[in-house]
Amino acid sequence: MLYYLFDYLEKQYQLPGAGLFQFLTFRAAMSVLLSLIIATVFGKKIIVFLRRKQIGETVRDLGLDGQKQKSGTPTMGGLIIIMATLIPVLLFSRLDNIYIILLIVTTIWMGIIGFIDDYIKVFKKNKQGLKGRFKIMGQAVLGLMVGATLYLHPQVTMKEKDGTKITEQFTVVEVLGKEVKSTKTTVPFFKDNEFDYADLISWAGDGWEKYAWLIFIPIVILIVTAVSNGANLTDGIDGLAAGTSAIIVLTLGIFAWVSGNVIFSNYLDIFYIPMAGELVVFIAAFAGALIGFLWYNAFPAQVFMGDTGSLAIGGIIAVIAIIIRKELLIPLLCGIFFAESISVMLQVGYFKYTKNKLGEGKRIFLMAPLHHHYQKKGYHESKIVVRFWITGILLAILTFVTLKVR
Repeated sequence: MLYYLFDYLEKQYQLPGAGLFQFLTFRAAMSVLLSLIIATVFGKKIIVFLRRKQIGETVRDLGLDGQKQKSGTPTMGGLIIIMATLIPVLLFSRLDNIYIILLIVTTIWMGIIGFIDDYIKVFKKNKQGLKGRFKIMGQAVLGLMVGATLYLHPQVTMKEKDGTKITEQFTVVEVLGKEVKSTKTTVPFFKDNEFDYADLISWAGDGWEKYAWLIFIPIVILIVTAVSNGANLTDGIDGLAAGTSAIIVLTLGIFAWVSGNVIFSNYLDIFYIPMAGELVVFIAAFAGALIGFLWYNAFPAQVFMGDTGSLAIGGIIAVIAIIIRKELLIPLLCGIFFAESISVMLQVGYFKYTKNKLGEGKRIFLMAPLHHHYQKKGYHESKIVVRFWITGILLAILTFVTLKVR
């Protein structure tokens, strides 16, 4: 909103300083500052409100040290993250940008699903919360909306190279051609790193490219569902999900800035996506909200994000990655989420298999998700969290390396 206000003031009255709002970096800086202030200052008021209303977490006894003391800790703290993200975005971003609209819808949609889940747990005293099939249904509907929008909306384009090469000071540069609709994405570690989802149905004959949505939309649904559930499983000990997500989001922010910059995208040989640079404003606000939330969520946590926060975090990360055509990097960049999810699937699958074969269920891990396995081994949760953060940073660095290692 402020973008439009100061744009008007500059054009009509040449107000000194109003032109700053034309700069993406300035608006991103203001977004992260405001989100940090909202999360830290107003976050405390929300925690007090949640405690006064007795909106506390009912912690199951898993036989872990220090777990019983956490019972009653305020939950639904994801409201802090959502509020600290959306307010700066509404103030500093261009609201006519389809990518910003998609991310606002994603934040609200997944926040509502998570809120319903937390509400059932807290007020209905049902530890299971929202039934799994309804949760997945909500994630799938979001994936359908995101996939259909990215496939059909006229603003969602990319610029392809037209094949012409020019030499500038010993550097060969390919000239970008016209903006086109495309279902191409980036494949890491390959020299020819472009892959078009339409190729998966090209075997059917000419003209089938127009049915690429049959592949693209289900893949978007799968990614949104998988990443949001991965973030949800990671939210098990103080500071783990928020800190890990902040590392992932900041990495995606750099990719978004590069993808929206014609010079750097050409130099790094990645897709130039018009209007994608505006994502940096949203990502800055989101990262600030996560870091500000850590002020209260670090051990010992004064508030838990609940599904209100974790499902929204996963959905946002998935949608950003899809928008900038880096969704195939998710298993690497979101390796912590991936490991947590795999540990649960392996644990459940192996238990059921051995129970059917041997009559007695056996386990691979002492407890799943993976962070609980290390708790059972006697590691303090602060040590587990910091080591997971370090692993997340290493994965982020490896993700950047994929730009050059092909």
